[in-house]
Amino acid sequence: TMVGPNGNESSATYFILIGLPGLEEAQFWLAFPLCSLYLIAVLGNLTIIYIVRTEHSLHEPMYIFLCMLSGLDILISTSSMPKMMDIFWFNSTTIQFDACLVQMFAIHSLSGMESTVLLAMAFDRYVAICHPLRHATVLTLPRVAKIGMAAVVRGAALMAPLPVFIKRLPFCRSNILSHSYCLHQDVMKLACADISVNVIYGLIVIISAIGLDSLLISFSYLLILKTVLGLTREAQAKAFSTCVSHVCAVFIFYVPFIGLSMVHRFSKRRDSLLPVIMANIYLLVPPVLNPIVYGVKTKQIRQRILRLFHVTTHTSDP
Repeated sequence: TMVGPNGNESSATYFILIGLPGLEEAQFWLAFPLCSLYLIAVLGNLTIIYIVRTEHSLHEPMYIFLCMLSGLDILISTSSMPKMMDIFWFNSTTIQFDACLVQMFAIHSLSGMESTVLLAMAFDRYVAICHPLRHATVLTLPRVAKIGMAAVVRGAALMAPLPVFIKRLPFCRSNILSHSYCLHQDVMKLACADISVNVIYGLIVIISAIGLDSLLISFSYLLILKTVLGLTREAQAKAFSTCVSHVCAVFIFYVPFIGLSMVHRFSKRRDSLLPVIMANIYLLVPPVLNPIVYGVKTKQIRQRILRLFHVTTHTSDP
């Protein structure tokens, strides 16, 4: 049971984060590869942002949206990894109730923002391929900035009720969370009251954000495919090459998210390791893979990375 500040047993003041259920002895060593992946994610995404910012030729909608994606990837991984390392290396499993709320809001709202940016990138590819003559007038840099702001506002607005819905719940059972960080699905299951409102709210958010965005992205690619099939082989190859990186980013983001949502909805065991692994994959794999995918598949970025590496090695020579 949990004793609140007023002495009753229905208000949580802190939670316990297990980390990796059943692997407590191995957590110390598992933290090293996880920390390495986190550093790779941060360095990779910072490199993308630096290259796009310093190369004037890359000041185009597609690359500006990519910078937004990289910034969100850094924030999403940073919202969970430092605390996760604290758990694995120093066994600091306690997280205060308000800190848990902040982390939960950050993770969920940033995910909503990333979904919106991926949708904006799909719209950019649609206009560039299906209406190339209008691309420069439709997606001006001020309009791209407004789309970025809209993504931030939308993600934050969708998650604004989340702290209210969690704070209204009484917690009188256990305070042990089965994950390495705070998730709405995990926290609400600890409540000793009806959580129907939270469940419905979660479904509304998933359908109105992730569901709608993925549907619109699919629809945009159907229109792109229809246009591309009417082009010459050379034009088809060029059009497909500009879309490959974005399609990979979409799959990298949505597949773990949908998988995690399904596991949470249908998993009955709280001590199961699968949801925890899925949750860690969801927060860490996209930030690691996105810079690699765009670095390998996007010629302009690949050339700048190679040039940056060449300059660094050249200047270090005696």
